[in-house]
Amino acid sequence: MTAFSCALCPRRCGAVRTDMAGGGFCAMPALPVVARAALHFWEEPCISGQRGSGTVFFSGCNLRCVFCQNGKISRENFGKAVTVPRLREIFQRLVDQGAHNINLVTPTHFTPAIREALSEPLGVPVVWNSGGYELPETLRTLEGRVQIYLPDLKYAGSALAGAYSGAPDYFETATAAIREMFRQVGRCAFDGEGVLQRGVVIRHLLLPGALENTKAVLDWIAGTFPPGAVLVSLMSQYTPQPGAAGLLRRKVTGAESRAARAYMENLGLTAGYYQDSSSAREEYTPPFDLTGV
Repeated sequence: MTAFSCALCPRRCGAVRTDMAGGGFCAMPALPVVARAALHFWEEPCISGQRGSGTVFFSGCNLRCVFCQNGKISRENFGKAVTVPRLREIFQRLVDQGAHNINLVTPTHFTPAIREALSEPLGVPVVWNSGGYELPETLRTLEGRVQIYLPDLKYAGSALAGAYSGAPDYFETATAAIREMFRQVGRCAFDGEGVLQRGVVIRHLLLPGALENTKAVLDWIAGTFPPGAVLVSLMSQYTPQPGAAGLLRRKVTGAESRAARAYMENLGLTAGYYQDSSSAREEYTPPFDLTGV
């Protein structure tokens, strides 16, 4: 790949990224760094289906979420750099294993390489699974190559976004990105097995002590999209991480979880998924051990 000054994400840090050397906020080179590529069965049912989602976990991140459960790859940058042809081989191998889709986890900072690897259709949908902190202009370069967008919408205000993810502009940035995602792929469409083929699934993680944040996020979704146009995945799997402080030292309570669910239902957001507080288990984090890389 050709070296470039990076402006792929909202950080626009301008780091000069070459094949094997990087820097800037994500600290990644231009070539994709992959920590795991395998069938994954813990996504939403319409993503994992019966055969699993062909999930590729990329290293590095453009956020600094203090509660991240994938710290080994998001902060410690564990992984192996692969060429674009090798990345395409990884995708194809997962398709050959029966994956319902190719699920790209935290891919934003590798957009040029991924776009090249997706120059020819794979025969299954491609899922862009991100933290939601995206630039619409970067997303537009993926039009026609990504069929499913799976963004987070973590925060509805600047205070939590700044304190927990170092991105006080998160809400306005992520909502603009999600609008672009929906423009590209439209309403959700499924195959005969109930597996998603096209559309947007918006994830939101309920955080301890942050019920009002969750309500504001759900308000935005309900006020922006027609009923059933997007799916909502309300998650209660927050697990305290080493060094967690303040409210983040505890899990979400059952009362918080039930209140969030009731609010979601009262808004008419019935198309999607909901986790109860018992979902806070470490099994949702797979081993990052270069499987499939």
